[in-house]
Amino acid sequence: MTWAPEGTKATNMPGMPAMAKTYARWVNAKGGLAGHELKVITCNERNTTFGAAACARQAVRAGAIAVVGSYSQHGRAFMAPLEVAGIPYIGGYGASDEEFVSPFSYPVNGGQATLLAGNGRQLARDCTRVALVRPDTIAGDDLPALLGSGLAEGGGHPATDIRAAEDASDYTAAARKSLKSARSASLAGTGTGTGKGCVTAVLGDRTETFFDSFRRVESETGGKVAVASVLGSVAQPLLDRTGGRNGPFEGAYVTGWYPVASDPRWDPMRKVIREHAFADNRIDPAEPGVQTAWIAYTVLKETVEAIGGGDEADISAADVFRTLNQGDGVLTGGLTPRLSWRFEDMLSSRDFPRIVNRDVTFQVVRQGRLVQLKRDFVDVGETLVRAPSAG
Repeated sequence: MTWAPEGTKATNMPGMPAMAKTYARWVNAKGGLAGHELKVITCNERNTTFGAAACARQAVRAGAIAVVGSYSQHGRAFMAPLEVAGIPYIGGYGASDEEFVSPFSYPVNGGQATLLAGNGRQLARDCTRVALVRPDTIAGDDLPALLGSGLAEGGGHPATDIRAAEDASDYTAAARKSLKSARSASLAGTGTGTGKGCVTAVLGDRTETFFDSFRRVESETGGKVAVASVLGSVAQPLLDRTGGRNGPFEGAYVTGWYPVASDPRWDPMRKVIREHAFADNRIDPAEPGVQTAWIAYTVLKETVEAIGGGDEADISAADVFRTLNQGDGVLTGGLTPRLSWRFEDMLSSRDFPRIVNRDVTFQVVRQGRLVQLKRDFVDVGETLVRAPSAG
């Protein structure tokens, strides 16, 4: 099963279930997974605890061997039913804390935690002070400490924490607060960095709305301020539809999980989409939800093939769970490091022990395109370990 919110007022990820269906068509056209037909069911999680729990119960009723490549902020609602039924959760988007704690979760990226820690590392080099605009939610409450850990590692100051509604239609008040903070830092010109104040916003689908308000307030008051964000809040599709090189994100710093969308390591995924998506406009190969679903289904494919057995033998959730725990790891064509969830691969952090992929990429928007500053990944594992505990 794959689930994601669709048609809601907050973050939507319709490309994830669409990519799951596309992956199934491709795999089955090649003979399936180790001789088994891949059957995918999808569910609209609706960005609610009720919707997440309902999707989990549907997975249990359907006898799903895994939930793969899905998005939900409501880990408390969906993880318990999956744990009771013994169903692995492979490659969630990283939007809930439970994904990095539950023994039935197998994350393929480091979630918001690695992005915020990495964003702090990236900004500490150039920014005297940083204002963080983030959701006024329980999940959002973790973000300042994570960003601050990355800033501190680079010798920077703690960020100014600016809370905002995650589904607002206007962010003028938050824009004014963040601009005031950034400009005061620029005037002070003390500490590390270049005397430059920066504003980073992590609001999911509403990041575009925030920066509309931000650039409007900025133009009214004069003077440009450096901006930043993370993958999922800013991605290539957003840059394309907001004016590219003439849009509000030109020059922005962005921290991502994966290589930029133009990297040739994504070519196999692009070929599958081109040949099997049938012009489904929900699927954009540059969208991080689609990319996460691709990597998660790659993990499922490698796992089922390791189990083997051919079409005469059933594959169970217990088989998948056991193989994921005991295997030597999965290669994803260079899109991530080798992914392995054995005990020795765990992170020595109480809050995020199952972050086995601690790598991020530092990117910048140039001429309307996300450009990776260097080909190598940046490991932020130690930054996470040093971050203050959420508990």
